[in-house]
Amino acid sequence: MASPISFSSLKNSVDVFMLFAIPVGGGIPAGVVLGQSRGVGWIAMSVLYFFSDVLLAFFFEPVMIVFLKIAQYVPFLQRMFAVSREMTNKTIARYGNKPGPLLLIMIAFGVDPMTGRAAALSQGHSFITGWAIAIAGDMMFFGVVMASTIWLNNVLGDGTWAAVIIMVLMLGLPPLVRRIRTLVV
Repeated sequence: MASPISFSSLKNSVDVFMLFAIPVGGGIPAGVVLGQSRGVGWIAMSVLYFFSDVLLAFFFEPVMIVFLKIAQYVPFLQRMFAVSREMTNKTIARYGNKPGPLLLIMIAFGVDPMTGRAAALSQGHSFITGWAIAIAGDMMFFGVVMASTIWLNNVLGDGTWAAVIIMVLMLGLPPLVRRIRTLVV
């Protein structure tokens, strides 16, 4: 078992980082299993994931700004942003007029860091504070998925199946919960 702070080697760390840099949650279980199999410790994996979020911030923010500028001239994008703003406002409205950072962190935890950043931007947060909020929520999500993947890998003894099961749960459980909620209410 690797030391929690072990980065193993530069090549192993870069390989894990590249999986974490995939902007869809599926890279997390695969990166955790790869990191664990190559001697990258859980603290080191957390650091690598944090840096993948920072990289995402520097790539996503300019794209978001460009789309906001283009949307001023493209009716389809105007409608898309209006729908997005309305959905964010409906989500936030249940918790008051001006949601605090904790609610915005929970949005990033529950959806993804890009949505968390967009919600923070809609509430007037700057680049630094907006991404700090989004990354805080995403790091919490990473911690839950990483711990679950490591545990399941230890139980099953098969990293491939652990990653597949966690990925299926990550993608399938939220819609299932929403469906059950609509049936119950």
